[in-house]
Amino acid sequence: MEKTKITVQITVNAPASKVWDCYNTPEHITKWNFADPSWCCPYAENDMRVGGKYKARMEAKDGSFGFDFEAIYSEIYVGEHFTYELGDRTVNVKFLPVANQTSVIVTFDAEDVNSIEMQKAGWQAILNNFKTYTETKL
Repeated sequence: MEKTKITVQITVNAPASKVWDCYNTPEHITKWNFADPSWCCPYAENDMRVGGKYKARMEAKDGSFGFDFEAIYSEIYVGEHFTYELGDRTVNVKFLPVANQTSVIVTFDAEDVNSIEMQKAGWQAILNNFKTYTETKL
C-alpha cells in the first residue's frame, strides 16, 4: 500500500551553509527540535553518513512525557539534501538556496496513529522553531 506523504517547508533568512549546520549539528538541534515551548530536546547525536544514526530525545519540560526519535541515513548529499529511515517510514530533507535565503523542505511518510493534520502541524511547528533559532543564532 502506498504511504501518504506529508510536506512541510520554511524559508530561512540565512545562507545554506548556516542552515545546514544548524539543522544537523547536535549542539544546535537541542535548541530547536521541539514543537511547543513546554517541550525540550535535552539530547541529540548525529552520525551523518549513509548507515549512520540520528538520535534525539524530545520531552515535556515538566517530565510528564517524552520519547526518543531514531533514524538511519540512507542518502546524503552534503549541503543539498538527505534521506533517512524511521522504521518503515522515509523522510527526505532538502535545502534550496535562493540569494541569502534557504528553503527547507521536509517530506515524510505519514504514520498510522495521529491524523495527517496533527502530523503536519507538529512537524511544521518544529520547522518554525528551527527558522526562529537559525535566524537569531550566529
